[in-house]
Amino acid sequence: MGIFSRFTDIVNSNINSLLDKAEDPEKMVRLIIQEMEDTLVEVRSVSAKTIANKKDIERQINKHEAAADDWQAKAELAISKDREDLARAALIEKQKSADNASALRDELVLIDEQISKLQNEVVQLQEKLADAKNRQKSIIMRQQAASSRLEVKKKLDSTKVDDAMYRFERYENRIDDIESQIDAYDMGKKTLHDEFKELESANQVDDELAALKAKLSGKTKSAAKSAKK
Repeated sequence: MGIFSRFTDIVNSNINSLLDKAEDPEKMVRLIIQEMEDTLVEVRSVSAKTIANKKDIERQINKHEAAADDWQAKAELAISKDREDLARAALIEKQKSADNASALRDELVLIDEQISKLQNEVVQLQEKLADAKNRQKSIIMRQQAASSRLEVKKKLDSTKVDDAMYRFERYENRIDDIESQIDAYDMGKKTLHDEFKELESANQVDDELAALKAKLSGKTKSAAKSAKK
């Protein structure tokens, strides 16, 4: 795969789609970023070589143009000396140099176009790379959170949790039984507080009985006096 076709694949790729197919999203993100960085290095390397090639072609153009000017001067000198044969030969060489310079200028146009495309691709790749790095942290955090939730879910759904809860309930029931036995031992036993409470209750009944007797005795005496009259 060439640099440009791979670059296009990376720039146009849907990262989320790639992550959906990946078993390890964190690893996949690192691979995508590494691929982008490697491609960026290659594109910059090609750009540097192309620029160097452009400078070499420019030097060759200048060389051929200088040669054409030199042959022109020689042709003029030959004419001034009535050497038409030398003038003709000089003009032929001048034409060769001019043709070479023209061909190189056409090649230079193509090189400028290639450099422009490379510069645009570098800018696009840098933007995509910056975006991928910004999203990398978020994706890794989401992946770690999802993995943790999955592990918790697996543990909650496992029979180990059910077994633990069953044992926990058995321990609670056992403690309930012990407490019931303690309560059974205490049943029927009077505490000091209970005995004082009974005494207070007995005194209250005695007081009420005495009051009731006094009340009834008073009524009997009143009835006797009324009968004597």
